[in-house]
Amino acid sequence: MELRVIGCHGGETPKHRTSAFILGGNLAVDAGSLTSGMGVDEQAKLTACLVSHAHLDHIRDLATLADNRCQMRCEPLIVAGTTETLNALKRHFFNNYIWPDFSKIPSEDEPTIVFQELEFEKISVVAGYRVKAVEVSHTIEASGFIIADDHSTVAYSGDTGPTDRFWQLLNEEPNLRGLLMEVSFPDEEQGLATASGHHTPKTLAADLAKYKNPESLPTLLYHIKPVFQAMVERECARLKGLNLQVVELQDQFVL
Repeated sequence: MELRVIGCHGGETPKHRTSAFILGGNLAVDAGSLTSGMGVDEQAKLTACLVSHAHLDHIRDLATLADNRCQMRCEPLIVAGTTETLNALKRHFFNNYIWPDFSKIPSEDEPTIVFQELEFEKISVVAGYRVKAVEVSHTIEASGFIIADDHSTVAYSGDTGPTDRFWQLLNEEPNLRGLLMEVSFPDEEQGLATASGHHTPKTLAADLAKYKNPESLPTLLYHIKPVFQAMVERECARLKGLNLQVVELQDQFVL
């Protein structure tokens, strides 16, 4: 399974972009920087976008992506997430106040986006992938994802602090090839991490220990806050018995 990093940071500067990843060229995972990090030709190739939760840094570029695809007369983009996440998008984002309702533009019969509801821990087919949403621990309802094709499985933590069910389900996956895992703050900012539902290197290590064989699992770290980038990278580098790599913009992997 091919993975491309479009955005991988927990904040934005001219050198940092918020969460957005592409699998196989057609499935986006979160939408923090899909238009700021991709040309229009690449945007047109997308079939669907999985949305982990409704915080702005994970949904923002759905707005401009919908606008661009409408102008290009693309096939409707599937926006997939749990009921609560999709309801937030409908009520507070694509609501004709913050942004036009592209589920009815150009028309209800030919929309630019269509919503696909995901049930927790039930496999759904999205853009040809088998997707299972798993509830994780954040400040609002949020999902991690387990995503599989016929060759491999990858997992995406979404925004989360310490959690349990996610690891229980990953331990049941026989073909897990990689994990996109959030870590946001350094250890000295544990209070802020806990209050905002994120990991530090210390809590990351404790959670990865819940996986049956963490040293064999390629763990791709994302969502580091730009202010703390160097500190978090140093602390993660000191963790033992893990298989960690901090991802960078435009990284590509075959998992």
